Amino acid sequence: MVNQPKRGYGNAYLAGLAAARGRYIVMLDADMTYDAGELPRFVAALEDGGDMVLGDRMQSIQPGAMPWLHRHVGNPVLTGLLNSLFGTEVKDAHCGMRALRRDVLPKLDLRTTGMELASEMVIRAAKAGLDIRQFPIEYHPRQGESKLETWSDGWRHLRFLLIHSPRHLFLIPGTAMIAAGALIMAIVVTHLSVLGRDWGIHAEIAGSLLVVLGVQLLALGLCARAYGVYFMGESDDWFSRMRSRYRLEHGLLIGGAVAVAGLISGSVLLVMWIDNGFGSLSEGQLAVLSATLVTVGAQVFFTSFLLSIIGLRRPD
Repeated sequence: MVNQPKRGYGNAYLAGLAAARGRYIVMLDADMTYDAGELPRFVAALEDGGDMVLGDRMQSIQPGAMPWLHRHVGNPVLTGLLNSLFGTEVKDAHCGMRALRRDVLPKLDLRTTGMELASEMVIRAAKAGLDIRQFPIEYHPRQGESKLETWSDGWRHLRFLLIHSPRHLFLIPGTAMIAAGALIMAIVVTHLSVLGRDWGIHAEIAGSLLVVLGVQLLALGLCARAYGVYFMGESDDWFSRMRSRYRLEHGLLIGGAVAVAGLISGSVLLVMWIDNGFGSLSEGQLAVLSATLVTVGAQVFFTSFLLSIIGLRRPD
């Protein structure tokens, strides 16, 4: 018997997995919701070459076994999001009956201590390129009180999915914001007529805000990606290629050049202000452009240092 003093679904399984010594590990909740007679099917799938086997409850749920909200909203939405973010094709990512080969545990490097361990197991298996099998099983009414908290556990799963997908959480939204903001600013600065009208400084301010927020999201995404690669053992071919091609100095040069461009345009604005006797100026568009360039340049400059620091502190 394995004793785990720490509470939590994930903690219980982490202790059990660490103590397991067999070639195959089969997991199921001890609340009578799963039929232990299905165990040979899971083992057979592993012996057939699978690395991980998941049960699929969704087509065989007995009356009263699963709340309506979990069956028709929570599980389908979270499973669909997991499949979309990580390229998997699982049908029931949170099934409590599953099996895996013990020799794949080092590749999974499981860490979460709560209910999100179910999602973590699938995500890490997908990232490691493991062979994930699945087949339908029957889900029975629970015996005893459920410890599942619908909203808090659902949020933990959603939070975990987003944290482990910085591309969708940071990089894609950030890139979209930069593109949209730069287009808006270009339209305003070049006085291009769009939709039958000219756009002024208020549109430029909105574009500037999108660019600055987008660059910040992009910076956060790169830092998150660096942390995942350096400290969590994740593989990312794109990040590895960028790391081999670009160094700290490249980021400093790019950020510095953008900031200097902003300072130059700001200096022009300052000279115009002085010539005007420090009075009012009608050069708001140039002021917004200068401030945007300086801000973006500073973001790129210091993010380059942060990425370098993360890389220097990576464990051997």
